[in-house]
Amino acid sequence: MDITEVAKPCKFDDRTTSDVIVRLRNCEGRPDKFYTHSNILINKSKFFADQLTCFESGACIEIHCSNSNYDHHVNLLRLLYLPSDLLLESLVSVKSAVEILQLAVQFDCEELTKVCVQYLEAIPWEDKEEEIILKAVSKLGQVAMPILARIQPVDLRATKNVFVSAVRFATSIGGPGPPFVDDLKTSAQEQVEYMLTKDAETPLVTADDEVKSVMKMGLSQICSSFEKGLSSLLLEPDLTSGTLEDKIMHGVSDVEWISNILPKMDLMKDFVSSWAEISSKILVVVEDKKLDSSMWGLKTKAKIAKDMATLHKEDEASFRLKM
Repeated sequence: MDITEVAKPCKFDDRTTSDVIVRLRNCEGRPDKFYTHSNILINKSKFFADQLTCFESGACIEIHCSNSNYDHHVNLLRLLYLPSDLLLESLVSVKSAVEILQLAVQFDCEELTKVCVQYLEAIPWEDKEEEIILKAVSKLGQVAMPILARIQPVDLRATKNVFVSAVRFATSIGGPGPPFVDDLKTSAQEQVEYMLTKDAETPLVTADDEVKSVMKMGLSQICSSFEKGLSSLLLEPDLTSGTLEDKIMHGVSDVEWISNILPKMDLMKDFVSSWAEISSKILVVVEDKKLDSSMWGLKTKAKIAKDMATLHKEDEASFRLKM
C-alpha cells in the first residue's frame, strides 16, 4: 500500500497508530521519542520524504537540536498534523513564528513556510521584534524577501554591488591580479567580514540568490586553487623556497577565512561539500613524507588536519537517520 495514503485521521504522538519515531536529541544527549506517521511526514516535509525513501515500519529518525529550539522542534511536528485552514491561527507570536519559519525552511515544509511568511507580513511588530526577525530571516534566501522588503523597503543595489565586488576580490574570482593582489585580497576579506557583522543593510543583501551564487563561485575558486597549489608540492624539487611557503600558507588562510564567513550566510553545507570533493587529493599530499622535510610543511599538515577535524565535527552535527 502507498504510505502516502491516509486511511484515517492521525494524531500526533499516538503510539498505537505510529509507524515512524522521531527522536529529538539535545546537546545534553537526552533523547525524547515522538510517535509520528509516515504519511503525514512525507506529505508535509520534503526532508522527511527523503529520509523515508526506503521506508520500513518502525523507522527512527534522529534529529539533533539545541536546548533553546527544542520546544520549537516539537511545535513544528505538531503543526504538521494541523489542517491547512488552521495553520495561520495557530501562530501566536512573532518570536514563535520566526522560530517555526526557520525550521520549516530547514525541513523543507513548503506549506508551513508560506503560512509563516504570510503571518509575519501581516502582523504588527515592535522594534525589538524587528531585530529578531532581521537576524533570523536574512539567512533564509528568497523565501524571506517579502518580509525583508517590509523591514527596509529601500534600494539596496549599492550595498549589493559593494559586497559582491568585495567577495570577488576576496576570493580571486577572475584569476590572479597585479603584484599587490594579496594586499587587495586581504583588505577585501576584511571588508566582507565587516559588512556581514557590522553593516545593518548587508543581511538584507545576503539573502539575494545572486549574492549567494557569487559567494559559491568564490568558495569553488578558493578550494580549487588550494587543492592545485598543494598537489603541485609533490612536483617541486625544493620545498625551501620562501615564495612557495607564502603561496601555500596564503591558501590555508583563504580556506580558514571562507570557512568562517560562510556560516554567516547559511552556506556552511556548501563548504563541507566542496571540501569533501577535494579531501582525497589533499590527504595524498598531507600523508606524503616529502612535506616533513620543512618546518612550514609540518605547519601546513597541522593546519589542514585541524581544519579537517573541524569539518568532521560539522558533519557529525548534521541530521542522522537510524533505521
